[in-house]
Amino acid sequence: MANTSSIFEHLGARVHQLPLLWLAAPLTGLMVQPIIGYLSDHTWGLLGRRRPYFLVGAILGSVALILMPNAPSLWVAVGLLWILDTSANISMTPFRSFVGDLLPEEQRTLGFTLQGLFHGLAGVIASALPWVLHHIFGVVESQENYHAIPLAIKLSFYIGSLIFIGAVIWTVVTTPEPIPANLPSLQQSQKIHTGSPGMITEIWQALQDMPTMMRQLAWVQFCSWFGMFCLFLYFPPAIARNIFGATSEGTLLYSAGIEWAGLCIALYNAVCCLFSFVLPKITQRISLKTTHTLCLASGAVGLCSLLLIHNRYVLLLPMVGIGIAWASMLSLPYAMLINTLPPEKSGLYMGIFNFFIVLPEIVASLGLGWLMVHVFAGNRLAAVVLGGVFMLLAALLTQRIQTHLETKSRDHSRKTLDRLIRLH
Repeated sequence: MANTSSIFEHLGARVHQLPLLWLAAPLTGLMVQPIIGYLSDHTWGLLGRRRPYFLVGAILGSVALILMPNAPSLWVAVGLLWILDTSANISMTPFRSFVGDLLPEEQRTLGFTLQGLFHGLAGVIASALPWVLHHIFGVVESQENYHAIPLAIKLSFYIGSLIFIGAVIWTVVTTPEPIPANLPSLQQSQKIHTGSPGMITEIWQALQDMPTMMRQLAWVQFCSWFGMFCLFLYFPPAIARNIFGATSEGTLLYSAGIEWAGLCIALYNAVCCLFSFVLPKITQRISLKTTHTLCLASGAVGLCSLLLIHNRYVLLLPMVGIGIAWASMLSLPYAMLINTLPPEKSGLYMGIFNFFIVLPEIVASLGLGWLMVHVFAGNRLAAVVLGGVFMLLAALLTQRIQTHLETKSRDHSRKTLDRLIRLH
């Protein structure tokens, strides 16, 4: 994902077109995620409940990763991004429920945090690969090939494809799912629900019946992920142009800037990994809600400070704040949410919850191109800083959330008061 916008620019995309070129993928995710979540709730087969979806998504995604850097035209690359994003949705939507299925309530925060840890570790490897291949393993392009997609980026995609399919196969083979106690009814439900028109009705009903905390978290997710999508869309080309001074894609400066942006992304993912070790201990001291607020605020400061930086090495400092926010975004919202969901519908609700990751991507895709032309005058860095403003808003909105423990405490207090009134 870190190299997608630069691939689009290599294939002729203009700056105002980049957000729209990302649009097909989130639109598909908006439909795919609740359906996959629903189906995984009603599935049981040879590979279990969630694992078939991990495997199918990984196979499709690995093929797309191999083809993406070899796309002959811009629209082929856009189609492959659509397949890649859809495949990731098929794999990741049941993964969140998988953690909830396997862990008791008191271990779920740690479970989601460890998932965030490995997500961050993967980000470090993926983002740094082009730089490592170029500077350590000597993978270079001849001067006449600088208008083509660099070989180091192509090799990174191939390595990513192997890791994706290999890691998922490892999970499918080595992590058994416990047989549900209600297996006969689940199998009957599978026959009734899978592919039936009732699926649409149940998804719609679940949308109407969303738990209160899920509605509150939705706004937090929307604003924080909008901030990250501004980063995803424009950070690499912004570094190449605003920090390195590149004026076009076919230059050594542009390639050097994209590689340095990859190192920055690798750094914030490394911070995400390290911070994930201490995140559970912090939540035990100051609560999930307060921790998430502080983490998002640190990410907002990191993104907004980019406007003041003109040195490539100073650029590494804001990555610390962004990495802290990223660690929290990958784990704490799910830890807050999972305990409020009915276990038999956790996959469906996790799919619906992912709406609020996909919707900001759609808004960014539709709106940032217009802003880039009419407000930011092509300044890619301004769009990244806008992401910081939205992340700060997400931090403020987090304080409105009534967490699972607060809701239980409030309900307990209400019951105690009712009991006292009856006794009186």
